[in-house]
Amino acid sequence: MASHHYSSPSSSFQALVSRLLLLLTLLPLALALFAFLLQWRGGVDDPAIRWSPDLHEFPGMAFDSRSSDPSRLKTSDCVDVLGRSRTASFPYYGDWKFDFGLDLRPKICITTSTSAGLEQILPWLFYHKVIGVSTFFLFVEGKAASHDVSTVLETIPGVKVIYRTRELEEQQAKSRIWNETWLSSFFYKPCNYELFVKQSLNMEMAIIMARDAGVEWILHLDTDELIYPAGTSEYSLRLLLSEVPGDVDMVIFPNYESSVERDDVKEPFSEVSMFKRNYDHLPKDVYFGNYKDATRGNPNYFLTYGNGKSAARIQDHLRPNGAHRWHNYMKSPNEIKLDEAAVLHYTYPRFSDLTSRRDRCGCKPTKEDVKRCFMLEFDRAAFIIASTATEEEMLHWYRERVVWTDKSLNLKLLRKGILTRIYDPAVIVQGLRESGIFSSVITSARATMSDEESLTSVPSRNVSGENELQKFSSRKIGTDRISQAKGRRILEDVDFNFHPSAVPPLSPPGPDNFHFLTPDTID
Repeated sequence: MASHHYSSPSSSFQALVSRLLLLLTLLPLALALFAFLLQWRGGVDDPAIRWSPDLHEFPGMAFDSRSSDPSRLKTSDCVDVLGRSRTASFPYYGDWKFDFGLDLRPKICITTSTSAGLEQILPWLFYHKVIGVSTFFLFVEGKAASHDVSTVLETIPGVKVIYRTRELEEQQAKSRIWNETWLSSFFYKPCNYELFVKQSLNMEMAIIMARDAGVEWILHLDTDELIYPAGTSEYSLRLLLSEVPGDVDMVIFPNYESSVERDDVKEPFSEVSMFKRNYDHLPKDVYFGNYKDATRGNPNYFLTYGNGKSAARIQDHLRPNGAHRWHNYMKSPNEIKLDEAAVLHYTYPRFSDLTSRRDRCGCKPTKEDVKRCFMLEFDRAAFIIASTATEEEMLHWYRERVVWTDKSLNLKLLRKGILTRIYDPAVIVQGLRESGIFSSVITSARATMSDEESLTSVPSRNVSGENELQKFSSRKIGTDRISQAKGRRILEDVDFNFHPSAVPPLSPPGPDNFHFLTPDTID
């Protein structure tokens, strides 16, 4: 009995200890299970999941699973979905509403001359809205000027659509440009030369529109070009230009050229990630040492131009200097060239680009005649092949000259730095597409079109364009509020060394520049 009373407290104590140990073991497991349930039900975000490469999310971006569910993307909540899913990545953007306040500085505009459709213009336009562009002057003709396309464009905040009407052509015929020499070598020639003059005249008009809109910087881009604002703490053209010193008049963006890896690309901005870097962003020995591999039998290192595009500070006497540069009637602009930022030029990214470019030009497909129409060798060759070959022959030529199918060569040039991977535009454009912003804009415009008053004619809808022409009717284009006669008197006293010929699209340096290299530097 005594031994029985002695062992009872010990057994009770051991039982208590066992229960405590069991509790301490189960408590962390219960907490872990509770946390898992919270996360599974949407109560906690897992950073490892949120930043997963499969989701293409940047650090700081709040992922909303509804954005991947098309059934939940209603027009009414489209903007809100964008705000929740991408806000932190672009902190200067208020919920991605795309209606800029007056406090967004510097105020940037892009002007373009385009005949593209919505499938190209909308991703191009909203991508640039994301990086800080507030104002767009779209000079439209062809498909871009059609009723369905232009009606959508006119509903987008910050966009002015200007049609190529008889009134516009009559107004541009009064431009001082026709009485000056810097663009005269491009006058009265077909195809690319005609487009080059048209772009310059439109840019001249856009300068006045930009000044009236309180814009501080203006760029001219085609709708197959995207600004890549590398070198900033945010992916922001606004931030990039805000850091430019006040005495700089023009900023040059060297261009990178798309290097497509398939012949069935449909949406270049979303599908293309490999680009060929510009000569200005490469060591000379790397550039020339790999020139043959990078050119692949084409006429030049780039298929088309290699001298980039530029942004100009809005100021007195500003004028275009062709589609690639700006100038000033009263001084030689102080310019800088950026070391990291670039223009991404999506060059012939779709097989259909061969025939679409051919259809816009009425030249004969002969070596002699194409020189009158195209400034660059590859454009000439592409026009001839598109005009004379069968579909099968065209596709073979396209694969050989444009598509980068040799993976070993691609890897070699990627390691050398000739080629580079840039995913940012594809991520942004795909995010915009999945958010429903493009379909929302189109749906909203179609609702507006249902009103019979909006379906009369293009001129009656062209409120912005007509208003601009009315403004110009009281002053000559390109005079910056001074008379044309006074402008000529000023020019008589100006050193014309300040006014070189317009800068055309130029090819990058070629084999003629090999002379300063030793054989050992060329592999």
